[in-house]
Amino acid sequence: MSKIDLRRLILLLALSTGVVTFANGLYSSYLTQRDLLMNQALAANRVYAAKQALNTDNFILSAQAHLAFSAQQLTHRMRQSERLSEEVDRLRLQSNDFNSAFVVGNDGRVLATSPAGLGLVGVKLKTEGGRAILGKREPVITEPYVGSTRHLLIVMSHPILGANGEYQGYISASIYLQERNILKALLDEDYRNDGSYAYVVDRRGRLIYHPEASRIGEMVIANPAVQQLIKGKEGTLRLINLKGVDMLTGYAIMKSTGWGIVAQTPTASTLAVLDQLMLDTLLQTLPLSLLTLLGIWWLSHWISRPLRRLAQNVQAWEEPEALDRLREIKTWYFEADHLKSAIIQGLSLLQQRLGKLNRYSLTDPLTGLNNRRGLRFELDKMLTAGKGFSVISLDIDHFKEVNDLHGHDVGDSVLKFLAEQMQACFRSDDVLCRSGGEEFVVLLPGLPITDAHRIAERLRLDMATQPSPSGHIVTISIGVAYMPAGGASVESVLKESDAALYKAKCSGRNCVISAAHPST
Repeated sequence: MSKIDLRRLILLLALSTGVVTFANGLYSSYLTQRDLLMNQALAANRVYAAKQALNTDNFILSAQAHLAFSAQQLTHRMRQSERLSEEVDRLRLQSNDFNSAFVVGNDGRVLATSPAGLGLVGVKLKTEGGRAILGKREPVITEPYVGSTRHLLIVMSHPILGANGEYQGYISASIYLQERNILKALLDEDYRNDGSYAYVVDRRGRLIYHPEASRIGEMVIANPAVQQLIKGKEGTLRLINLKGVDMLTGYAIMKSTGWGIVAQTPTASTLAVLDQLMLDTLLQTLPLSLLTLLGIWWLSHWISRPLRRLAQNVQAWEEPEALDRLREIKTWYFEADHLKSAIIQGLSLLQQRLGKLNRYSLTDPLTGLNNRRGLRFELDKMLTAGKGFSVISLDIDHFKEVNDLHGHDVGDSVLKFLAEQMQACFRSDDVLCRSGGEEFVVLLPGLPITDAHRIAERLRLDMATQPSPSGHIVTISIGVAYMPAGGASVESVLKESDAALYKAKCSGRNCVISAAHPST
């Protein structure tokens, strides 16, 4: 699998560091600006709600003053129907604050209305508002209710008292909540140009005013801001409204009525400005970032170039001129120069020691014979030569007992003793190998199996007639097989010699068995 080179690694590191740093800075700035904008929007809505609450309170105080004046004017004119009509017309038309005006006698019958065509003169009011006002000797502002005119309305009233303080009835003015009225005029619609809007609720959580007229009269007590208003609290909230929209909300209470005004702005519209600001910031920093990246790319080329050339020449270290090429490489910074010196020294030593290392890698350190790797190397050479050869597999009988009785040091001495006997017994071009533990293999190139069997028998006799370093006779069991030129695979002949060795073990040990059917 290919690996990333130093030049790309430097670029990647620089790019990732720059991107992470820039992204972290941008994100931190975004969070700071977001919190600032949201807090400003919350504060603005809180101020707006408080301002409109104050304006509405002033309107109500003014309206109550108008009603009080009208009530005073009618103290001695309750039987003058023409004068009553003139007064309610004046009250309704002087400011257009009210949708209708009434004079009601002390028995609850309507004496005059404005506009005159309502058809209520002489009618005894049985509405919720009429019952709430009749008989009260102080100004009253009703809760929203459906009046005799089938309008959802709020009524403001003032009692009419005689010269001696006797109760003569009241004069009232109505605000039709679902038509254009003073609340709509106060909470002007220009405030909604960014999706913001305001609405008014009464003390029970019913909408008195809302930009969507169809919602007026709806109970919105589930709204968190309305819940706070019902508790008599003012403040700000970030909330999800009843339509699932994330809002930044400010709310305040009207002192005169206990109604609440809620002003809110969609969080998304507040943050839209910030999103554009972040995009502009990103676009403005992009050119400088590209120039910086180009500079890093150029610098990474000059940093990686000496190392890349060193790597290319080290790959061809076996060539005679490799060291000369390495010395010609220009290394302009300390680490690369130090690495070049180390590589030159290392290659010089490597070339000197390579022969020794190859020899050590093929030799068993205890006996000096070939190891498994050396065996495989010699087998490959014989196969390449295309000549037949015999294979002898042998191991020491009861070698575990030697180790158990005399220790591993004596066991190692026995192994070396056997190796010496093998070197004395076999030819100089025979390949002697220790394949593992007490197991040995001998390759006899060009020798038929009968001759190999004879030599193996001679080795067995030598071991069986001479005391070993353990002080006792140590015997061996031997299996012999033959690999003719162009015969079966090497693995099969090795298996045949192992099988013959196993048969020798099963036949009482200290014997030589040749494979019954040599490889053909």
